[in-house]
Order: sequence, then structure tokens, then C-alpha cells
Amino acid sequence: MKDQPAAPERPGAPALARPPAGTKPPWHSLPPEQVLSSLESTAEGLTDEEARERLSRHGPNVLERAQGDGPLKLLWRQVNSPFIWVLIASAVLAVIMGKVTDGLVVAAVVVLNTLIGFVQEYRAGKAIESLSRMVPENATVIRAGRKLRVPAAQGVPGDVMELAPGDKVPADMRLLSARNLTVEEAALTGESVPAQKAVAPVPEDAELGDRASLLFGGTLVTSGSATAVVVATGQATELGRISTLLREATDLQTPLTKALAVIGKYITLGILVISAALLAVGLVRGYAVSEAVVVAITLAVAAIPEGLPAIVTIALAIGVQRMAARRAVIRKLPAVETLGSTTVICTDKTGTLTRNEMTVQALWTTHGRYALSGVGYSPKGALTRGSQPLEAPPPDVCELLLAGALCNDAALQPRDGQWDMTGDPTEAALLVAAEKAGMHVDDVRQAHPRVDAIPFESENQFMATLHDDGKGGRRILLKGAPEVVLRRCALEDGCSSSTVLAEVDGLARQGMRVLAVAYREVTVSHVALRMEDVEGGLRLLGLEGMIDPPREEAMAAVRACHEAGITVKMITGDHPSTAAAIGAQLGLLKPGEEGIPGARLAATDDAALEEVALRSNVFARVAPEHKLRLVRALQRRQHVVAMTGDGVNDAPALKQANIGVAMGITGTAVAKDAADIVLTDDNFASIVAAVEEGRRVYDNLIKSLAFVLPTNLGLALILLFGVSLFPIQEVDGRLVPLMAMLPTQLLWINLVATVSLALPLAFEAREPDVMRRAPRAPGAPVLNRFVVMRTGLVALLMAAGAIGLFLWEYRRDIPRTGHAHALAEAQTMAVNTVISFQMFYLFMCRSLMGSVRKVGLFSNRSVFVGMGLLVLLQVAFMYLPFMQRVFGTAPLGLEDVGLSILVGAVVLPVVGLEKWLRQRKDDTDASSGRGAARLRERVPT
Repeated sequence: MKDQPAAPERPGAPALARPPAGTKPPWHSLPPEQVLSSLESTAEGLTDEEARERLSRHGPNVLERAQGDGPLKLLWRQVNSPFIWVLIASAVLAVIMGKVTDGLVVAAVVVLNTLIGFVQEYRAGKAIESLSRMVPENATVIRAGRKLRVPAAQGVPGDVMELAPGDKVPADMRLLSARNLTVEEAALTGESVPAQKAVAPVPEDAELGDRASLLFGGTLVTSGSATAVVVATGQATELGRISTLLREATDLQTPLTKALAVIGKYITLGILVISAALLAVGLVRGYAVSEAVVVAITLAVAAIPEGLPAIVTIALAIGVQRMAARRAVIRKLPAVETLGSTTVICTDKTGTLTRNEMTVQALWTTHGRYALSGVGYSPKGALTRGSQPLEAPPPDVCELLLAGALCNDAALQPRDGQWDMTGDPTEAALLVAAEKAGMHVDDVRQAHPRVDAIPFESENQFMATLHDDGKGGRRILLKGAPEVVLRRCALEDGCSSSTVLAEVDGLARQGMRVLAVAYREVTVSHVALRMEDVEGGLRLLGLEGMIDPPREEAMAAVRACHEAGITVKMITGDHPSTAAAIGAQLGLLKPGEEGIPGARLAATDDAALEEVALRSNVFARVAPEHKLRLVRALQRRQHVVAMTGDGVNDAPALKQANIGVAMGITGTAVAKDAADIVLTDDNFASIVAAVEEGRRVYDNLIKSLAFVLPTNLGLALILLFGVSLFPIQEVDGRLVPLMAMLPTQLLWINLVATVSLALPLAFEAREPDVMRRAPRAPGAPVLNRFVVMRTGLVALLMAAGAIGLFLWEYRRDIPRTGHAHALAEAQTMAVNTVISFQMFYLFMCRSLMGSVRKVGLFSNRSVFVGMGLLVLLQVAFMYLPFMQRVFGTAPLGLEDVGLSILVGAVVLPVVGLEKWLRQRKDDTDASSGRGAARLRERVPT
């Protein structure tokens, strides 16, 4: 972040120590008068002329917007791939050689694949634009002693502004005066309750969330009022710094995208080499140049899996629908699959692992400690002492809870079966505790009406109220920080300040926020509260300890992650003690273990940070750059990282992570736009459900690949065999090679038949052990040795069956019908045979290792829908005149169709035997301890 240029000193201004050039002034640690002097401003604000000069020097108070990729760039990205270039070259050559129909069909395939990719990626990044929307449109500024409403974009360093409840802070500001000021900073700091602000300076090394004398642009004033001076605008603000981090964060390729890119390069290279060799063989055998080129083009069309992009895209889209049903909305299709390979989940605490509802869990009076069950704002819970449940709260607890409910400005109301809170979450927790004890807050407030109050101020750290006691007298109630309340209390015999403070420390070590409650009896003539009324002479009623508790389902989800080999790390802006307590309850920390504070991360270099990131699971008081560094450190160790968050401070890390997961309810627009996935219920358990779906999607994609690739290899083998060994025929005075299939017929197989049969595999149910196996290694090949061997076996069977029936049909028909008709029938026979192989092999792919009986023959009815659709299309392919003209086919008799089906069925016993032999070998290896590593790499069934 760039520093603000130093302004020339005003005449007569006192000489002040300025920070060295290139450093940011520690505004939070300087007194207000020194801040004003350093900024060459006064409590009366700047003059209009000074404001104009500073606006020209610093620029408008807006955030820079990053330009997303334009449509042409997105379109180019779809075209610029090895597969597409080979297909484009094939289409051009086909047209040049006079094969116009073949060229146009190939060109249509290119256009279709390009459009699918273009539509998928046509989402420009909106995160920076969302950040700019967080700056309010207008602000109340004091210029030369006059109050003005000016556009927030015209705010400059040195401007003095006024703020009221509901105002969005327009820039980073140093407080000059404040009354009862609280600010919602969760989007920046991750704090679960509004921050209390005060004018007093804080230590220079204070973390962002502890800089109580500063207001940050984009945060929201929830209560109180303030006057503050602007210290930074635009990109120089904390919001602007996050905007810069967001632009520096990089979008990473998903594991599947990388793997498919590698496969594409190898297939393309192989196609080019074999096509060149095939061209040479054809020329040596006497092919005309045009015919040799067409053969090479045909091989390219055969070997390229043209339907693969569509299969992958549609399979991912099906995963999107399934995840949406499980409350995870996918914004970017590849994120579906990436979830399946996630090795680390970095998650925020508030609202994700916890309920974001403060809950009183512990009570203490001079008679002992009590526990209160129940979570959230629903007034359901039970009071216990030790392990003994109490049917009714004892008098000391009743007094404590009654005082907490009366000295309180919050409100609870039921709505649509839920309980809504108005006011401060801490005070709402006190109301719920009273309701759990059987008190109806509205009734007790009517019975003990408030007469006067001293509102909470951060300088005082307490709130006091005056009430009728219902007995003809009045009572002063006081609640606040334990140290502050204790100083005003006269303790009973047997109770000392050290005893009370020890209880406070014990509750604080459990991550609880502790409030002390006290009272004092006064006469009915007491009609107003003064500060001297609460300076002493009060009686301590007790302590109430509260915490934002973990969700029950989040604890179960964390356990499920551990079983699945996924490490969960909690990264929060909350206090270390709170983070450690929640981390211990979730099983992320061992007893006595502590989390890592952000200050330690800031002092750690990148190399050492990698070890810290791997070893520790809880990080507290972290700043946005800390989250970003942690994600990058884990990625350098080859981890696939999912990052969750809801605030502006999370956006850079959400974008940098392999998978960014934003909260749909509490999440800011910035976080949602930077993320790949949005959770509609803000629940960590939904992330685990999404991981489960991601693993299922990946398994089914591998099944689809194992089904698709044998077809492409088999078609390439058919062409290689034909060019090398088939005779050359003389037709109309020219030598014509005998080809088992035409380019258009190959495209029919690759695009229509293969896609129709492969898509149903995307609907296969998840494997039973999907969440009991470790994540696959990020660098593990998509096509492991097992899949490659299976591909080779099926491709050889397919090629042998198709070539055999092609030659049989051609030699049988040529004496009767002549070359042209016999060739069309033989080629149609070869296509039918390949499709028959595909139909039977589809059943074997429903479980790569097990029998189809184990998954259930009818457990995936979409398989039969796909087969039925393909049968209808294949009938049209053979018998409709229009299709015959386009694809060069001929009608076949029932005997020929039955023969092709019979030959295709050979794949069932052969692959079944291969599965049985492999299973026996795996069982032998497992019993002897061998092969464990290989089994981990294999796709489970």
C-alpha cells in the first residue's frame, strides 16, 4: 500500500516527529491532536480550497477496478488448445481436398466445443467492483466549521467527518470524539460481535482488530456517534489494501483441468506423429496425395475424443445440481471436481464452525459455578450444578439472571419458528439465559420498569440502569468488565477479588467472554443515575460466561473430514483464547495446545511459514495477508486447499485457494464474487457434503474417461490396420484406399454414440467408501496404469471385431452389389459393431473393478435411457435417406445387425475375466501386505 504524501507544514504549526519516508504513520497510537497536526488539519476541518488541492493530489476516494477478460479473449482461450487446432487443420485440409461435407462436419464440431467452453467461462470477475460498492455514496463532512453532505468520493486525508448509527464508514479514520460507539467490523476482522471504539490511543503493535481508535472504510456504525478525521482514502485504506491483494491473488487450474491438459498434449502429439507416419505409408503404398491426406485427417478425427469436453462439462453440471440440493451453489464448474481432491480445508470460525449466536454457558455466584445448556437464541436449556440437574434455579442464580435481563437494551422475538435478535449479541445472550431459567423477559421488564440509565461507553466499560424493585424501593443494576465491576463492589466475607478473578480467568481460558453483574439498593426518591451512584457500595451478584458455540453438525463434519484424510484448519480474526477453546471442542487442538497468533505469522518468513502451516491447525487474530500467505504456503507443499470465509478480509485468500467457499447468508458480495462455491446455509457440514459429491463426480468422470478412450484408440487401430494392410481399389480410373469408416462416421461414433452412452455414468451413485479413503495425490495421473491397460484391452477387442466384420461384409457383398454399395454396407457394419461394443462395455464401466451385480443392474436407470436413445438414433443412421446421404451409410438386414451385436457382446466375458483375475491378485497382495500403495492410487469402486 502506498503511503500518503506528506503535506507542507502550516505556518505556526508545531514541529512533530514524522514517520520515515516509505512507512505508514501509526495513526492508532497517536493522540488526536497530533494526528490533526500531522495531517495539517484542525477540528474545524479543511477549507474548500485545501480539500480541492488534496483531492487533486490524492485522487478520489474510490477503489481501482480491475478489468475482466473480454469476450474475444475468452473466445480465443477456447480455440487455443491442441485438440481444436488439429481439428481446424483437418477441416481446412478436407475442404481443400474436395471433401466439403467432411470438412463442414468437423468444423461444426469445433464450433460446438468452442461455444460450450465460452458459455462456461463467460463470467467476468466482479470482486473488485463489489469492493467499490462498499464505499458509501455520501458523507457528512466539516469544512471550515460548516457541516456539509458531500459525495464520499470527494473525501480526502485531513477531512473531519461525523458518523451516526447506520452510517457506512467512508474511509479509514482516526477518532476525535465518540459516544457509545460500536462498529460492525466482521467483514474485515472476523470478530463475531461489534467492536467497541474509543478515542484513547492504543499500542503501536496492536493487531487490526484491536485498533479501537481507528474506523475502517466499508465497516458499519451500529450504535453511538463519533467525529473522526480521515487518514487514508481509496487504495490507501485497509479496504484498498485488500483490493490490491485480491488482484495479486491468482486463479489456479483445477487438478482435473491440469490432468486433461496433459492428456490432450500427449494425444495431440501422438496423433500428429501417427498421422505423419500414416501419410508416409499411404504414399509408399501408392495412394494419391489427396487420398493420403484424407486418410491422415480421418485418423485425427478418429483419435481425438471430440465428445470429451461435452461429457466433462455435462457431468460437472450434473454435480452442480446435486450440490445445490445439498446447499452448495457452484459458481465455477471445475470447482465440482476439485472438491474431490481437497487435502486441506481452511475455515473461518464465526458462523461457519460456530452458530454466530452468543450463548451463556456458565454462571458463577458466591455459592458456586453452574452450567446452562442449549445453544443459540432459542430459549431452551437446562441448569446444572456439577453433573446434577436443577429443577428450578436457586435464588442467587435468579437474581443474577434477572439483573442481566433488566440491565439490557436487546430484544428477542419469535418469527417463523425461529428467534430473531435485535441489539447487541452479548445482551441477547443474557436475555436467552433468563428465559431458560423460566423468566419471561417482557413480564419482568414490566414488573421492574427502568427509571434511568447510564449507557455503555467504551471508556467506562460498564452499563448501569435504575429500576423499581417492586417492593416500594429502587435498585441500581450494573454490568460490565469484571475488573471494572469488582472495583465498585464490597465483597462478602469468604469471597475475595482474587477468587473472583481466578473464576474469570478460568472461563476466559475456555474462550468465554465474561461479564460481571452487581446491584445496589436505593430509595424510591432516587430518580436519576449519576456516575457517583455507581462508584462504590455495590454488591456482586455473579458472573455470566458466554461463547459463540460450535455447531453440532460442524463437529461431526470435522470428524468426517479426518476420516476422509482431509486436514481442517481454523483461521479466524477472533481472540486466541476464544479460537483455542473452539478449536479444542472441534478436535483441531489437543488439550493444552494453543493456536498461532497473527503477530507470529507476520514475523515468520515464507520457508518457516510452510512448516507452521502444516503443523498447526488453529490461527487467531489473523489479517488478510496472513490468510493469503497461509494458503500459498500450503499450496507450495502440493496441497489442494479449500478456503472458507464471509468477509472482505477473506476475499484474497478465497481467490487464491484452489477452492474458495463463501457464506451465502452472512457473506459479503466481495467474498461471494471471489469464491467458487457459495453455501446457502453458512454451515461447515455443507462443505463436507460438497466434498463427498465432488469425490463422486470425480469417480464418475474417471468411469466416463475409461469408457470413452477405448473407442478412440480402437478407431485409430482400425484405420492403422486398414492403411497398412487393406488392398487399394481402382475406382473410375483412380486408386482409392479401402477405408473401414469415413470421417463423418467416426464423428458419429465419437459425438453421438459415445456421448449418449457416457453421460449416464455421471448419474452413478457414490461409492460406499467415498469418505473413508484419503484424497488422491494432487499430482496423481487421471489415467493410472489400470485404466490404461483396460483401455488397451478393450480397444484391441473392438478393433478386431470391427475389422473382421468389415472385411467379411465387404467380400461377401462386392460380387453382388459392386464396390460402392458393398463398401457402404461394410462400413455401416463396422460402425454398428463398434457401437455394440460400446453398449456392452458400458455395463462393465459402471464399476471399474466390481461386477455390475454389486452396483445393481437397475440402480441407474439413465443407462437404459441412453441406450434406448442411441438405438433410435442408430436406426435413423442406417435407414433414413437423409442420414445415408450425410454419413455414407447403407441399410443392413436383421442378420447383419444381429451378428454385430453378437460380436460386440464378446467384451462382457473378456473384461469380466480380467476383473476377476485382477481382484484375485489384489486380494493376494492385500493379505501379504503388498500393493497397498497401488490400491491407494487406483480409483475405488
